[in-house]
Amino acid sequence: MLQATQLRASALARLCDLPNGPTEIGYGGARGGGKSHWLLVQVAIDDCQRRPGLKVLVLRKVGKANKENFEDLRTRLLGATPHRYTQQGHLLFPNGSQIILGHFKNEGDIDAYLGLEYDVIAIEEATTLSSSKVDAIRTCLRTSKLDWRPRMYFTTNPGGVGHTWFKDRFIVPFKRRNETTTRFVPATIDDNAFVNEEYKTEVLDKLVGWQYKAWRLGDWDIAAGQYFTNFRADVHVIPAYECPIEWDAWAALDYGFTHFTASHLFRKDGDGNVLITAEHGERKWLPEHHASSIHAMLGRHNLTVDRLETFVAGADVFAKRGYGLTIAETYDQYGITLSPANDDRVNGWGEMLTRFGDVEPGGGREPIEPKLFIFNTCVRLIEQIPTLEHNPHKPEDVLKIDCDERGRGGDDFADCARYGVMEAAHRGVVSSEPFVMSTPSSHLVAKPRSDHGSGFDNFGRFVPPPRRR
Repeated sequence: MLQATQLRASALARLCDLPNGPTEIGYGGARGGGKSHWLLVQVAIDDCQRRPGLKVLVLRKVGKANKENFEDLRTRLLGATPHRYTQQGHLLFPNGSQIILGHFKNEGDIDAYLGLEYDVIAIEEATTLSSSKVDAIRTCLRTSKLDWRPRMYFTTNPGGVGHTWFKDRFIVPFKRRNETTTRFVPATIDDNAFVNEEYKTEVLDKLVGWQYKAWRLGDWDIAAGQYFTNFRADVHVIPAYECPIEWDAWAALDYGFTHFTASHLFRKDGDGNVLITAEHGERKWLPEHHASSIHAMLGRHNLTVDRLETFVAGADVFAKRGYGLTIAETYDQYGITLSPANDDRVNGWGEMLTRFGDVEPGGGREPIEPKLFIFNTCVRLIEQIPTLEHNPHKPEDVLKIDCDERGRGGDDFADCARYGVMEAAHRGVVSSEPFVMSTPSSHLVAKPRSDHGSGFDNFGRFVPPPRRR
């Protein structure tokens, strides 16, 4: 029922019985490591069967997929264990032990479980919770049973708002080999023989950047340093050229006054690549002047606003300020109609990360073909992307930075690019896929190019489509 890594975690959980043993067990790291399987076996088949009358709280992230996953686990793992499963989400055992399944969508939902007493508390996806909320939950861990030591179990992956506290509490002592009240068991998909091979080779092995490190390797050090580690100027920055008029075109805007107002033009070529082809950016300009400059930018590319599929912008331009016009309404007066962008930061940065691909992934993995390119005329965006760093408190997000008083640095142009790339995802423009390496050379095999599309030469360099006359 349990595999080697899971058995090691359960052996550590038994140490919680000892007077000087740990009181908190952490399990996980990469995706597919068997975390949920281990947790249910531990609390239902070990703890609840060994000690009659236990009251266990298991907190799980709410969602249809999670509920179906639990039901699958319950029927598969507890088929030979007598129990009753109530409509309220309680698992009741003949010896009086019980498991209360608590579901939460956000942190506030957990308050419903506070103030009660539990002998065991288990939290799945622990890094989705802040340290203050986990501390609040911990106040409910107490018992009147003289032969039982209360304990907590945590399963999770790197990332999330709780990344830092979990790393400090579990990972750092584990690496330094000075664990006292905690024990941590790292697990990856390689520790789980019951996951289909395709999930490993076709999903996890094709991740790029920090996602590969965190979700495939279980690396907890992703919060440090550059976010777009797979960005290469010699691959992703390409010479500007005239795009065929029939290619899809859309634009994005990130509004600012003290900060830059940034705008980009996006095109999709015949092979599904997303190209960021033009850039506008100025500080302390009124919308009238920005609009005029944006119209001129489009004109230089033989486009008008009416020719664009859409022109998306961040939520701030639609916010009402007193009784005046919104920023979006002001732009509309100057011929630019803006639509709300998808402002999901985590998924937006992740979409950009994926579309940059990975031409030198290392570890014997196949390179992943880029699907996002930037014209060399987009100078400020090209300058900003390599400077973006992980948010140490939420590593899958980019750390928010402002430009200085002279307009240097910041992330305004990157935010604008994120809006446009998310629009590409919304429009169904394909993301990156693996591409083959030549053998035995390390150079990339040329990708066949469509009549109206782009491709790569034998050295992996982007080759634009022929100019239209």
